[in-house]
Amino acid sequence: MLNRVVLIGRLTRDPDLRYTPAGVAVTQFTLAVERPFTSQSGEREADFIPVVTWRQLAETCANYLRKGRLAAVEGRIQIRNYENNEGKRVYVTEIIADNVRFLESPNQGSGNNRSTSNNQDPFVDDGKPIDISGDDLPF
Repeated sequence: MLNRVVLIGRLTRDPDLRYTPAGVAVTQFTLAVERPFTSQSGEREADFIPVVTWRQLAETCANYLRKGRLAAVEGRIQIRNYENNEGKRVYVTEIIADNVRFLESPNQGSGNNRSTSNNQDPFVDDGKPIDISGDDLPF
């Protein structure tokens, strides 16, 4: 049997970090994933997919992901259910992620991102040639 999901999309809100009574970190966020076709009106539609991460991955997502950031999620589909306050059975389908890749730096994206540091990233490609002399090369 195989239950594997790979998604690429943008966060609809900042991740929500919580801790279980046992102290285990859990983060929830929603990923907006565009459909590969347009509607009759010519607009792109999206699916809004809930994602859950646990432990160290949960804390990393809470620290570095923000609303609007592009991310890739790998995991499995889980369907759970519970009884709400009115006594009705509620079913929830979500992705339990075991790998999340940050596909943009904090300075890229929709402009809603908050940078974790005010330092300039020395590895950002500014379009200028890199000046390397022969003495800098190890061979």
